[in-house]
Amino acid sequence: MVVQLTPTEAAKWIEDGDSVLLGGFIGAVVPEAIESAIGERYAQTQSPKDLTLVFAAGQGDGKSRAINHLAQQGLVKRAIGGHWGLVPKLQQLAVDNLIEAYNLPQGIISHLLRDTAAGKPGTISKVGLGTFVDPRIEGGKINALTTKEMVEVVDLAGEEYLFYQKIPVDVAILRGTTADQNGNITMEDECLIAESLAAAQAARNSGGRVIVQVKQVVENGSLDPHAVKIPGIFVDAVVICANPQQHMQTFATMMNPEFVGRGRNLSDNVTNIDVSKTPDAKTIIARRAAMELIPGSILNLGIGAPEYIAQVARQAAVLEQFTLTVEPGAVGGEPQSGLDFGASRLPQAIISQDQMFDFYDGGGVDQAFLGLAQCDSQGDINVSRFGSKIAGCGGFINITQNAKRVYFCGTFTAQGLRVRGVDGALEIASEGQQQKFIEQVEQITFSSIQANKQHQPVMYITERAVFKLQPYGLELIEIAPGVDLERDVISQMEFVPIISPSLKLMEEKLFTNQFDLTLINNET
Repeated sequence: MVVQLTPTEAAKWIEDGDSVLLGGFIGAVVPEAIESAIGERYAQTQSPKDLTLVFAAGQGDGKSRAINHLAQQGLVKRAIGGHWGLVPKLQQLAVDNLIEAYNLPQGIISHLLRDTAAGKPGTISKVGLGTFVDPRIEGGKINALTTKEMVEVVDLAGEEYLFYQKIPVDVAILRGTTADQNGNITMEDECLIAESLAAAQAARNSGGRVIVQVKQVVENGSLDPHAVKIPGIFVDAVVICANPQQHMQTFATMMNPEFVGRGRNLSDNVTNIDVSKTPDAKTIIARRAAMELIPGSILNLGIGAPEYIAQVARQAAVLEQFTLTVEPGAVGGEPQSGLDFGASRLPQAIISQDQMFDFYDGGGVDQAFLGLAQCDSQGDINVSRFGSKIAGCGGFINITQNAKRVYFCGTFTAQGLRVRGVDGALEIASEGQQQKFIEQVEQITFSSIQANKQHQPVMYITERAVFKLQPYGLELIEIAPGVDLERDVISQMEFVPIISPSLKLMEEKLFTNQFDLTLINNET
């Protein structure tokens, strides 16, 4: 019989100096009750202390939930995470040099867990070459206190790879929906599986322990073995969460059956872009990006402006011509946004995060549409660090480095930008105060050098200009009607891009209330 604990009792299983794996994605499959109890225990007793926190994806609400409970000086000695943007308290400890801190690609961390479980010394991958994770640049280290190398360059058969050292796990803290008395775990109400099985196996084979937060415990023999996602042989204890607020499906949604495929079709109960409204920057960008969609493609849509692309495709009744995927494991359906990001409405399947990154790293994504925060003259992109703000790379490096085609989507400037489409032209009511096309990005999250080596097609789509990556740098290929090339484009950049000899205007329909989506019909 598996041990049953309260959250307070589970917190006492964590010992000083432990390496603790925290499962979850934003607010999905996050063991909130246990994490809150660990934070409370430390605040009251100053124990456990000097923990190493390991998390593949971003986990939190940008305020106080999830890993933010643990972001206390003394409790944490080291943190190894894929995405830091939702844990401001942990960010601050790293910025203040109070903890050792690493940012590694989300997919790499999920694979490190699996490889650690398999007794391997680490993970070998090309993911991260030429980015800030490359040890010849920053090695994924976040601050000056962090000196130990976790990544090294190796040569195999005449090609460069990165070797990421394994991460031992003393305790894995995970979440499911139902446990039986032997500790077998199902996830029927969870919108994601994430890296749960790999993490449990890594802890077990590292001599560690596994604690799983669940809604309920049932009798042995009552679970469908096909539904079991974490076998009981890997589980040491379960915690029945008595507070529904600490077992929400996501941090935005208590429970939506559609997130686990219980529903009718994607056209039901959805909110579309209001076509009667004057198109704003995000709508214009999404429309222009959607024009690049190739029927039959497998897609990945990132956070921000790319989220609108699915709405544009649905509005044009073509959404079902594509298969949308999300890095933590949802295949098909419609990816959600905000604190629901990671979940999909009516997915066709939900696989584990490490399996999804196997597919991504192998080139399975046909088209990836991701955000554009900073871009330089070479075409490098930064979405991971801005001064003292540590957003983290998440799955960005895995996705952009391996997708067959990549599209970076975002506004041309930031902080105060107000534009609208009027009568087929772009009207700039207020220019942004911050330039995003700068001479050199603060951190390389996407390497144009690697992209050119792979002959990877890359586009950069904004509301007023479209660029294409060339071996010799960034080339301007389109500008919006109604804007002045010198005043509204070049003067708002820190460098002068290559101007295409065939520079053309973006289509007028992007800037009207009457937009019809024309798709690309081939992959040439």
